[in-house]
Amino acid sequence: MFITAGPAVRTMSHHLADNSEYASKIRTALGLRYEPVAVKLIPEGVEFPGGYRKPEGQMSHCQAVMRARKGEYITMKLDDQSCHVGSSALGMAETPEKVADGTLHFNVGAFDSPDAAAKMIADRKVPDIRMAGETVCPLKDADFEPDVVILVDIPERLYWIVPLSTAEKGGRVEFSTSAFQCACEDVTAYPFVTRKPNLSLGCFGCRKKTDMAADELAAGIPYGMIPGFAARLGKYETGMMAKAKRD
Repeated sequence: MFITAGPAVRTMSHHLADNSEYASKIRTALGLRYEPVAVKLIPEGVEFPGGYRKPEGQMSHCQAVMRARKGEYITMKLDDQSCHVGSSALGMAETPEKVADGTLHFNVGAFDSPDAAAKMIADRKVPDIRMAGETVCPLKDADFEPDVVILVDIPERLYWIVPLSTAEKGGRVEFSTSAFQCACEDVTAYPFVTRKPNLSLGCFGCRKKTDMAADELAAGIPYGMIPGFAARLGKYETGMMAKAKRD
């Protein structure tokens, strides 16, 4: 059951200059192929940053993310979403019956039974408030406070999320992923709900519907961690990164 959020759920206090600086530091230090992507989930009753601009035709969340890494600024409401597995993972809609009972993903052929597929869906981390839509764009162009920043690249470049995550308190980093829902669940909903970075090897949908390359994986980072990550990358860039074997 969703809870309808009021207009004061989140504030949009960060300026474009901050996000442009973060994006530049992250892309340059990591050597990313594409721009870091900002994702803002918009609760019901909250205005879209910059206003709602209806996209040309429907698309899935993963398609929006992959297009945003190449420079597009996309806003979508539920009616703009072509994939309701993704829209339900993002809190925009109830989970469709054939998704919840495992029928849809069992029929794809990845599971031995509908029950196994249903267990994957039941284990999702889904926002507990109803979302009206989302804004997805390059972080450098985000004149608002995103919820999550997504990076898509090769393992060597996304590896650095691990030392960045353990620099302050040490320990180990655990990631959560499944055979489906890389962009919507793994690197958007999961870090949004848990406030922890997450890594995904990609998924069937991303590989089928987007230009995500065979050697790429994805990471989602809660926006609240981005200023600290960017600052540490300044130190890593002339320190341990300079000593590591890099592509």
